[in-house]
Amino acid sequence: MPPAVLALSASHFVTDAYTSIYAPLLPMFIPSLGLSLAQAGTIAMAFMLANSAGQMVFGPLADRGRAAQLVIVGPFLAVAVLSLAGVATSPMMLGTIMVVGSLGNAAFHPASASLVHKAGGRFPGLAMSVHVTGGAVGGAFGPLIFAPYVQYFGLHWTPLLAVPGLLAIAWIQRAIPRDTVGPRVAHAGYAALRPYARPLALLWGAVVIRTVVSLGFSTFLPVLLTGRGISIGAAGGIMGIYVLAGSVGGLAGGPVADRFGSRRVMVWSLLLSVPLQLAAASLHGPAALVALTLGGFFLGSTLPVNVTYAHMIAPVATGTVSSLMLGVAWGAGGMAVPLVGLVGDALGLTRALQMIAWLPALAAALTMLLPPDGRVGRVTARV
Repeated sequence: MPPAVLALSASHFVTDAYTSIYAPLLPMFIPSLGLSLAQAGTIAMAFMLANSAGQMVFGPLADRGRAAQLVIVGPFLAVAVLSLAGVATSPMMLGTIMVVGSLGNAAFHPASASLVHKAGGRFPGLAMSVHVTGGAVGGAFGPLIFAPYVQYFGLHWTPLLAVPGLLAIAWIQRAIPRDTVGPRVAHAGYAALRPYARPLALLWGAVVIRTVVSLGFSTFLPVLLTGRGISIGAAGGIMGIYVLAGSVGGLAGGPVADRFGSRRVMVWSLLLSVPLQLAAASLHGPAALVALTLGGFFLGSTLPVNVTYAHMIAPVATGTVSSLMLGVAWGAGGMAVPLVGLVGDALGLTRALQMIAWLPALAAALTMLLPPDGRVGRVTARV
């Protein structure tokens, strides 16, 4: 595996660990700030929208030769700002911290995905899986640390969490080879993607739907579990297992797609996640944990495949393509999180999560309309 991919994956690990700080601490934010579930979902939506809007700007910037700067500045901003979440004294202040921190996340993601695509060589699926898995493991690791830490020390001590993250980022950045940057793209921006609009729109729609399910479960799972009598620390641990299962799925998805085809892997993974996510929301005890873990595995396996397949569809302006699939799609999916919260307020969180568990079947249907992997270049060239 190229050293650049490993270094970027490590940076992804740290960045996504800190961007996962909100959900595991939500059971404490709700009583301390008087949040309703709808307000909690709105803050999550604001985080996603800021991330989405930011990536729409930073993706084309990465294609114009700014990738090296973005993968350095982004993680520092995310870690430093998001660690302040515990000192928020109002919903507005908490939302502001999450939004500003999300801009660091937005700067890093399209630039790093573009660099990984260039460094991946003959195995782009494997390289993207390693990179995405780094972030997913970080997202799983964060709740395992943040929730017990805050349960023991209290919310007001979260700023100290920035210290190890900033030190780690400073060390990792030194390991990213300077020759990873690559040349400036002649035709950057969203206009360059116009010839590939139809297949990209289908894939984008599938990614948005997948995101609704992923964010719905990861945002409200700790609240559901603590409502069933589980401690905050244990709920954070279970959430970490769910995210970690998705990261293992992501690591497996890329190599399997390199061998059997991206579209096939996406369709089957999405379909298999439906009964498992449904069971996870409906069952209790060990059976629910097993279903949740397997559901997270299959849902997570599609993420690196989505990005790699998008690069296959439109082999131009990879930073812009990455921002479309990572930032814009995640922001659009994040807009549905308050709706999940509203349904949870009205019908209960169990019913709300059961409803969104069916959505990957729709994403699979959209994916089936995409061209087979071997025909991607020929089909898009005629669009």
